[in-house]
Amino acid sequence: MSRYGSDDDARRPILQPDTDTEEPQLSRYTGKSNDDEMREELSGCGATACCNPSHGVHRFLALIFMCLVGFGSYFCYDNPGALQDNFKSDLNLTTTQFVLLYAIYSWPNVILCFIGGFLLDRVFGIRLGTIIYMFILLIGQLVFAMGGLINTFWLMILGRFIFGIGAESLAVAQNNYAVLWFKGKELNMVFGLQLSFARVGSTVNFIVMEPLYKYVNKFYKGFQCTGVVLLLASLTCVMSMLCALILGWMDKRAARILRRNDNPTGEVAKLSDVRTFKITFWMVTVICVAYYVAIFPFIALGKVFFMRKFDYTAEDANTVNSIVYIISAIASPLLGLLVDKAGRNVMWVFLSIILTIVGHALLAFTFLNPYVGMIVMGLSYSMLASSLWPLVALIVPEYQLGTAYGICQSVQNLGLAVISMITGVIVDKGGYFMLEIFFIGWLCIALIATVVIWLYDSNTNGILNMSPKDREIHANKIALNANEKLLESDSTENIENPSNINGSEEASASRNRYLKRIGVNGDNVDDSNNTQIESSDTEPLFRK
Repeated sequence: MSRYGSDDDARRPILQPDTDTEEPQLSRYTGKSNDDEMREELSGCGATACCNPSHGVHRFLALIFMCLVGFGSYFCYDNPGALQDNFKSDLNLTTTQFVLLYAIYSWPNVILCFIGGFLLDRVFGIRLGTIIYMFILLIGQLVFAMGGLINTFWLMILGRFIFGIGAESLAVAQNNYAVLWFKGKELNMVFGLQLSFARVGSTVNFIVMEPLYKYVNKFYKGFQCTGVVLLLASLTCVMSMLCALILGWMDKRAARILRRNDNPTGEVAKLSDVRTFKITFWMVTVICVAYYVAIFPFIALGKVFFMRKFDYTAEDANTVNSIVYIISAIASPLLGLLVDKAGRNVMWVFLSIILTIVGHALLAFTFLNPYVGMIVMGLSYSMLASSLWPLVALIVPEYQLGTAYGICQSVQNLGLAVISMITGVIVDKGGYFMLEIFFIGWLCIALIATVVIWLYDSNTNGILNMSPKDREIHANKIALNANEKLLESDSTENIENPSNINGSEEASASRNRYLKRIGVNGDNVDDSNNTQIESSDTEPLFRK
């Protein structure tokens, strides 16, 4: 039987409910989508903008739930940082023990992120996988809080370990949801908005936790106060869990109504697929490490840097050090929308890295007001996050996206864990000037990786640095060539030898796989005149 045959077990993840219906192959001959004929008729409330999955308003509601799914994770991740002094005094922790609360989160995810992404592709499916990872995260936070409540440090470490397993895999699931709902539409803006919500979650944590601790301290003292505050913080994870359940229901309903086929090729993710990933994907992973190690470790050490070089007070140093996150919370979705309209993701990544180098150079080599360098760095960070992560969806087939994003998260965790330790040694031995040189060196590596992507993509007629219009034209050319081969094959060989029909189906599936990867539905390409027609499935969030 052909690999694109009708065997359902080979088409969808092992535990994914059988709710999606595949469209008949007849559509490739008629040149129009079968969604119009097969879609479930909606009436009453279900036909309104808020309840109709094809409407932009409904997709905007889904986007809100996607962002809120990760809110609890980012809020609770920095609970120890917001209460650092209280942790040390109430729980009698040394600095080494306190740092271990963060280290135990990062190190396991060097491997577990990749495994979590693969399980999302191969076993759970996106809906069940998101709920499972959110549940693991919630359990981890509760165990962490319980450890504080009874003043048992090893239990707190266990809780942070469990929390990390769920949180990083949940981030992979969020990326998959974003691609599933918004690929070919506002994907860059969606990634920017998710980053914005992540920063909002961290910021709200630092604003709320200290006043909450002071209030709870009226009723509980010492380690019991810390434990109760952590239990109250876990309510944000409960909220995110509810959002994951609602989002799963919305996605299942949308798949049924729109007759959406999430895996049109019928292929299944395998661990051996990693060997087939293109060089452009591996260069993206290099950028993930080389760029972010120049941002997060710098912010972690930035307070003392600003106090020593610019004679800032601790409060002023904290303010300027937080500029990057404040700007990213506002600018990320706006810059993502710009990338959606302009395309050319590789160019924006290149400019982002160049400007980040400029920001670090201003801080290292001049005494110019540090707000200038930090604002430049904040805008660059926002632009890169909005343009880099969607590249994975353009490089890797959708059935491998969980694995691909898992690899990116794993490599990034490894880089941050190792580089964070190295930065501490550099500061102790050479000071902050040498630290800035170290960061600029890593940014140069990211710049080289971006140039490699740009050259490889240009030489292979790739789509990574095309505008949306050019991608559409390129897709139509691919569709034209594929359709000509199909028509020739159907009119000659298949008439003489019916057994060759499987070859035609493989050609059709290959065409649809390529169009799907660049965000174009193969059924929306009119075979009669080889032009792109508007999708009847969904409408954009923002009118052009």
